Amino acid sequence: MARETALGRSARVEIETPTLHGSISLKGARIDDLALVHFHKTVDPHSPEIILFSPPRSAAPYYAEFGWTDSTGTTIAVPGPETEWKQDGNGALGVDHPVTLNWNNGNGVVFRRTFSIDHNYLFTVEDRIENRTARSITLDPYGEILRQAPARPSSSYLLYEGPTGVLGKQGLQHISYKELDKRKLLKFDDTDVWLGFTDKYWASALLPDPNAHLEAGFSAQATDDPNSYQVTYLLDPQTIRPGDTGHDARLFAGPKVVSIIDHYNRDLHLDHFDLMIDWGWFSFLTKPMFAVIDSIFQVVGNFGLAILLVTVAIKIIFFPLARKSYVAMAKMKALQPQVQAIRDRYSNDKAMQQQTLMELYRKEKVNPATGCLPMLLQAPVFFSLYKVLFITIEMRHAPFFGWIQDLSAPDPTNMFNLFGLLPFNPEGLPLIGSHLQVGVWPLVMGVTMWLQMRLNPQSADPNQKLIFNWMPVVFTFMLAKFPAGLVIYWAWNNLLSVIQQIVIMNRHGTKVELLDNLRLRLVRRWKQG
Repeated sequence: MARETALGRSARVEIETPTLHGSISLKGARIDDLALVHFHKTVDPHSPEIILFSPPRSAAPYYAEFGWTDSTGTTIAVPGPETEWKQDGNGALGVDHPVTLNWNNGNGVVFRRTFSIDHNYLFTVEDRIENRTARSITLDPYGEILRQAPARPSSSYLLYEGPTGVLGKQGLQHISYKELDKRKLLKFDDTDVWLGFTDKYWASALLPDPNAHLEAGFSAQATDDPNSYQVTYLLDPQTIRPGDTGHDARLFAGPKVVSIIDHYNRDLHLDHFDLMIDWGWFSFLTKPMFAVIDSIFQVVGNFGLAILLVTVAIKIIFFPLARKSYVAMAKMKALQPQVQAIRDRYSNDKAMQQQTLMELYRKEKVNPATGCLPMLLQAPVFFSLYKVLFITIEMRHAPFFGWIQDLSAPDPTNMFNLFGLLPFNPEGLPLIGSHLQVGVWPLVMGVTMWLQMRLNPQSADPNQKLIFNWMPVVFTFMLAKFPAGLVIYWAWNNLLSVIQQIVIMNRHGTKVELLDNLRLRLVRRWKQG
């Protein structure tokens, strides 16, 4: 059923904070309606807000419940999903404005549930029981999040999405939707536990007291909908004597903003809640990469500029190694006439040709493999930046300049419709359309890559030469679908490398023939035309 219709099936208490708005259902006293105020579906600030939680029977149910269960087998009536609660007083839930709900089981036990929320995305749920009987009762507190799994794949080689948590000695657990479909139920028994669901940019998590012993579980719901899942914790039984007692629960529901996640991890003394953000196996690269970019962003106010400045810093740090590589390239380029002469002299004797070349390299103290250093150094930086652009919400909808309004999305322009001058979208063409997405920045990247490769010594092997000649074209099409921020980094890095290489080659007396070669090509084509 439609979301608005599902919301109308129950009386509600509104939620209004600077970061969230939604409501709490009085039926079940569940948090099942949340929208993120500062996050929208597109870069247009007037586009719909991101909906995080939705109520049962809506198109995509996703909500959190808390309560008590009776594991002792007694007949104590406890509130359930269909229980109708009443609000004490009135008013919406807001920062510094908690709301309290109550339910009387009719047998001398009154349940009170107080919701409060901080300035960001942390709910605190205080469950209290007023035992008006003359005997003690024993109940088990629980918390759970239920959701219908998203239709897209739950995980990939680059990013995990799905049920997750840190479960005491078991450590970080990623229990995919597919695995739950097969196993139905997984249980863990420990302390230092948090668990929930993580998506690319959003998450929800139950955050019980780290010192509390509990039973945590991941399960696939046995309902009519096979795509329904839940994460649950069940605390040890509590004895409620005549009087008033209870426990507190916490719920995180919001965007995975790095500073906010780190703040909760630190202040709530949680066990690696920062792993809610999937930094990957190379977190020792990705986390520092994000920290540096974010620090520069705080000063310059533009993530694109921050990426450019980080690239300059990386170039400076690795300059000694890059210099060694470019010096080797300069020497190799100066030796090209001798190399070609040896190849011609021993064209029919490959063994002697290779031996003579090695003697030449040894005599001139040149290592041909040194030229690979820039590419090898660039690979981990490229990967860590790609990961940061892909997973961090700070990069989502982060603008650069001009037409780049989202560094985490591909360049929206396309050369196949003359960058918007022609009134059609070539990406809609059957079979080949998905490959016809080449914007301005991928073209700039391809040109800078071609320039850089023209500065390197050319291989005498015709097959290798063909590969290297076509590599910039292949990379242009391949990277066209990558985040624009990554393509901008690659183009800028190539340009800095070209400048570095030209300067070093000039200092070592190696003529840079790039401009002369380009001039000759233009003259030849002009004469042929």
